[in-house]
Amino acid sequence: MVRIGNDWDEILKPEFEKDYWGSLQNFLQEEYATNTIYPPAEDVFNALRYTSYSDTRVVILGQDPYHEPGQAHGLAFSVPADIQYPPSLKNILKELEGDPWQGFASAGAGEFHTDSDEGVLTPWAKQGVLLLNTVLTVRAHEAGSHRGKGWEIFTDAVIEKLAAGDKGIVFILWGAQAARKKDLILDAMKPDVRHLIITAPHPSPLSAHRGFFGGRYFSRTNYYICDQGGKPIDWRI
Repeated sequence: MVRIGNDWDEILKPEFEKDYWGSLQNFLQEEYATNTIYPPAEDVFNALRYTSYSDTRVVILGQDPYHEPGQAHGLAFSVPADIQYPPSLKNILKELEGDPWQGFASAGAGEFHTDSDEGVLTPWAKQGVLLLNTVLTVRAHEAGSHRGKGWEIFTDAVIEKLAAGDKGIVFILWGAQAARKKDLILDAMKPDVRHLIITAPHPSPLSAHRGFFGGRYFSRTNYYICDQGGKPIDWRI
């Protein structure tokens, strides 16, 4: 039985009892026993551990984990401390540098920031930014190798539970796979709740030039949060 350690345990309990979940666990047990799989098994659910259901204010949706040694630690687009930034993360931080989100400091951003020795984007996760991949594991050096095994059913349930809640959330959908979740969010959304859904090309160098840069995802998120009466995200890392 999965133990996340916060309110996700009860919210996702029905998923852990479904047939697909048992099949997925059997697949993962064999994969971890016979191949190199990322992230380490103990880190697979870190996104949910760091950001509880009740604390989630923003969802940044990725595809599957980084598939090179030492990179994946359970948070989409993030890497552990002292690991060289992959190209997608470099582009995200480049976009962050050019985004005028710092103007929200007077509204409360900047009070949270502290250096983290856990991972580059963990300060975001601790402020309610759920860094979720649609697939939570991957075979070493084989991008997409665990797609279609059941993870998408599980992460769709996570997205649907959040979209069906009573508070507005910012959903940042980078890339075609993430953008496909827009209808899932809209279908689950209550009539009296309005989420902010932002779609854009993936930050990978293969696609970032198609419109990722200049999206101002971070300031747009904080505009929305402040408009809802919340405290803006301190995006510094």
